[in-house]
Amino acid sequence: MSPSCDFLVIGSGLAGLLSAHKLSALGSVCLLAKKEASEGNSQYAQGGIAAAVDPGDDPSQHAEDTLKAGAGLCNEEVVRLVVGDAPARVRELADLGVHFSAKGGPPDLGLEAGHSRRRVLHAGDATGREIVQALLKRCREDRGVRLCEGHVAVDLIRDSGGSCCGAYVLQRATGSVRTFTARATILATGGAGKVYIYTSNPDVATGDGMAMAWRAGATLANMEFVQFHPTCLYHPQAKSFLISEALRGEGGKLVDREGRNFMAGLHPQAELAPRDIVARAIDSELKRTGEECVFLDMTHKSADYLKSRFPTIHEKCLSFGIDMAVAPIPVVPAAHFFCGGVRTDAHGATSVPGLFAVGETAHTGLHGANRLASNSLLECCVFAERLFGHLSARRELWEQRPISPPPDWNPGKAVKSDEAVVISQNWDEIRRLMWNYVGIVRSKKRLERAFHRMELLNREIDQYYWDFLLTPDLIELRNIAVVATAVIRSAMARCESRGLHYTLDYPQPVESERHDTLLSRFSV
Repeated sequence: MSPSCDFLVIGSGLAGLLSAHKLSALGSVCLLAKKEASEGNSQYAQGGIAAAVDPGDDPSQHAEDTLKAGAGLCNEEVVRLVVGDAPARVRELADLGVHFSAKGGPPDLGLEAGHSRRRVLHAGDATGREIVQALLKRCREDRGVRLCEGHVAVDLIRDSGGSCCGAYVLQRATGSVRTFTARATILATGGAGKVYIYTSNPDVATGDGMAMAWRAGATLANMEFVQFHPTCLYHPQAKSFLISEALRGEGGKLVDREGRNFMAGLHPQAELAPRDIVARAIDSELKRTGEECVFLDMTHKSADYLKSRFPTIHEKCLSFGIDMAVAPIPVVPAAHFFCGGVRTDAHGATSVPGLFAVGETAHTGLHGANRLASNSLLECCVFAERLFGHLSARRELWEQRPISPPPDWNPGKAVKSDEAVVISQNWDEIRRLMWNYVGIVRSKKRLERAFHRMELLNREIDQYYWDFLLTPDLIELRNIAVVATAVIRSAMARCESRGLHYTLDYPQPVESERHDTLLSRFSV
């Protein structure tokens, strides 16, 4: 029999775990995880969560920093709502068992790029892991939460009235597709860093929620704004390991191979300029010199300090023979965070009835054209609470909705593939194409090349999808193709440079272009 529940939560990062925990007070919850429940972007978040908790700080200052970083595209109402709720959400996390680093009594607040003062709460340099483990423990204890690990969502299901009523889901262990029905479906699948060949994201970050929402007819917004983190560890054996912005907050300097600090004079905040500026500066330096990396110098700090403040980073660097106390860390930019996503209102509702989105999957208007550091974990917490409050107050949206069993998954004439090389070939081609043509610096010519190539790839992937039985790799390939195409379309539509979108053809912001880029499957 098909599993049914009141709330189907797809994704087990911070947004999914906290939403599931809260919604279990209202009804039954199925929480789906692609692999192990702890695997996702949230687990690897190093920096922390921003909140104006210091007596000398104020949410209005936090809001101004967020608006400034967002380069004119933030929804100011949402910004003030989120930062105003931040202290309460941090207290809630502490009540749920999250232990933030502290100096005696008050929290040890970090400074990150774009912030005008220290306001980033952290758990050493492994904040995400601390939060995920605490919430995962809660969800495992919640009787109303059924945790399904190793379940890969394939597509959303809409009923005859157009409302979302669940999803088709591939079970890794059996290879069978199960039907999960629900009165409300929540997308919390995180971002899509794996659309690019160089990323700080884990392997599960393939834009599944964005792609499924697109296919279901939901509106995507601002997909052109992809944040490239300036500093990912550069080493032949290192994979997707982030060197936190918090190091630059503690005085780290970006230098070339000769030790020259190339950020000096480029921006008043130098290394603590917004991420888009720092990433472009590094990209320009690499293109100018032909080098494969630049370096982050932390040698002004003692070994004892680095071990205690950044234990995870210190240990990882040592494992590759890099002692950050005596030598600079080799770093390169990498795709990190999607400021765009499934368009939602201030309660997480999408344009499809019965479908909600929270976390990086969603576009709430908080980040604008560039995310302020450590606002992402905050967004997850605030919108999990707002979603819960909305569904609690508006029970008519879901409580009386009948759960009618949709048709079982029909594989048609699909057979087991003997050409899996098609998946790996297209996967690699899309990611390299996106890096080369739709990366940190773009141009009309590069985008047109990418668009025409993606048209061919989409046709090939679509044919393969219908011809062969589903595998997790095929599902993810199909999803990164959708997201890549959405990023290209959105970038082509924005004839200016703003925030994270920088194009050689339109190097300045244009006031008439100061609007969200909206995409719908039915308007293409």
